[in-house]
Amino acid sequence: MSTFNEKLQRAVMRTDSLLCVGLDPEAHRVPERFQNAADPLLAWNLAIIEGTRTFACAYKPNIAFYEALGRRGFDLLQATLAAIPPETPVILDAKRSDIGSTAEAYAETVYDIWRADAVTVSPYLGGDSLEPFLRRPDKGVFVLCHTSNPGAGELQGLRVSAADGQRGRPLYQVVAEQARAWATHGNVGLVVGATYPDPLRIVRSIAPDMWILAPGVGAQGGSLEATLAAGLTGAGDGLLINVSRGLAQADDITAAAGELVSVIRAARRAQPRAAVERPADPAGNPGSSPDSRGSADVETLALALHTTGCVQFGDFTLHSGQQSPIYIDLRLLVSDPATLRQASTAYCTLLRPLAFDRIAGIPYAALPIATAVGLALDKPILYPRKDVKGYGTGRTIEGHYRAGETVVVLDDLVTTGDSKVTAIAPLEAAGLEVRDIVVLIDREQGGAQQLAERGYQLHSVLGIRRLLDILCRHGRITPERQAEVLAFLGRK
Repeated sequence: MSTFNEKLQRAVMRTDSLLCVGLDPEAHRVPERFQNAADPLLAWNLAIIEGTRTFACAYKPNIAFYEALGRRGFDLLQATLAAIPPETPVILDAKRSDIGSTAEAYAETVYDIWRADAVTVSPYLGGDSLEPFLRRPDKGVFVLCHTSNPGAGELQGLRVSAADGQRGRPLYQVVAEQARAWATHGNVGLVVGATYPDPLRIVRSIAPDMWILAPGVGAQGGSLEATLAAGLTGAGDGLLINVSRGLAQADDITAAAGELVSVIRAARRAQPRAAVERPADPAGNPGSSPDSRGSADVETLALALHTTGCVQFGDFTLHSGQQSPIYIDLRLLVSDPATLRQASTAYCTLLRPLAFDRIAGIPYAALPIATAVGLALDKPILYPRKDVKGYGTGRTIEGHYRAGETVVVLDDLVTTGDSKVTAIAPLEAAGLEVRDIVVLIDREQGGAQQLAERGYQLHSVLGIRRLLDILCRHGRITPERQAEVLAFLGRK
């Protein structure tokens, strides 16, 4: 079962976008070019979907506009939902919540009748009114926190008294904190209006990793640039920019969507990625330096690896023929300069205390990593060939070196350590000394111990358990998915 967050992350990765397209048909706003259609509202919706399908990472129909049309509106909503690409998440903007069986009925309607992937809800009745929506990890729940309307502050800005009698914080901040407690399945997000960038910035600090749905860009006056600056996570995501009328009323819907996404992409690329700090008190697997436990920057890197597809979850056939619930492909780092730069910084942090003359990258995944690290540290690199050339120099090792020099070996990940031993053999045969091996991810399946038995020290930025823990705590995977992966890795 795929979670809502996993589906959303795949859509974000596929489109390289954070654009959520609103589908809010109003009869008096139908553009002239659709008015002669058999069903002008449906024709309008279909044109919006078709014009934005390569840019939208989510669609958000507001159910009020469909309910207002009676039976015709329900037919319109059904036809609209059927036209949305199945791989793109649908957030039904319904702002539901109620007590007991009423909330159950609302949840069944949203999830089972309309088959929406997520829904907006009101927290005013408390957690029990939201429980029917929250209990399904395959569905997302966006809690109203600080809305985009002018009167939002009348209640959301009221200060809640602290337990000590001192004047407390605004209610919306309490809601943001409470939503984190409700996110036991990692499927809870927040609604914060783009018309209020300062509250958005505060909510992001309270909930640094939750998805935020931000309506209000465009017709309501919200600034796209200010919203991105206030709401992006350190991994450059976590924010859904909802635009409705700004696209629906555009003469060229595709061009309008493209312009919005260009701004979004530029902001994501410019998002600062801080350096990783080596832990002061190393503790990890025998023979391996640990990942940076407690480092927020390592968490940012872990989230970025998931966002870029370097770490994926599903059902994959491995080279061995086994079916795996996780697939790690760090070769994709070459397609995301920001994440490659962040990974390079993490490697450099582990490398700086080590003594070595040159860096040896293991083909193929580690070659761009070694190049980035070599440039950052101003260290020469070389690499052992997988296949020795039968022509020219016939080199087994590419790059300049001298016998007796010490090289540190870089690779993307380690499983059992066998491939590292194979790659090291020609280096040592050429008179080079190898003491240390540095990887981004240790799958923790005995590689560190095997290498230690042969006299090599393994250093890893992230262990697989740490990686899974980060992704689970940040709502990227469910606890059930985490347990499934750990069980799979443990039986290999």
